[in-house]
Amino acid sequence: MLLIEFTIEPFVEGQPGPHVLATVAAVEAIGVPVEFGPFGSSCTIGEDLAASVTGAIVATAYANGATHVIMHTERLRDAP
Repeated sequence: MLLIEFTIEPFVEGQPGPHVLATVAAVEAIGVPVEFGPFGSSCTIGEDLAASVTGAIVATAYANGATHVIMHTERLRDAP
């Protein structure tokens, strides 16, 4: 499993623009729930979805006016 964390700018506190809302919707349309946070969003996915989800984040954000996309990916450890 992978954790994908992403922040899309421009950032306006309490007022996510279409560059943010459309990106979250695009990821959720793939069937991945997004945890929407005050400074960024995240989701947990299987490795088989990595290209689809990260591609959707970048493409949709910029198509809707983003100026900067920050993304962090991390492999989650299996529970012992």
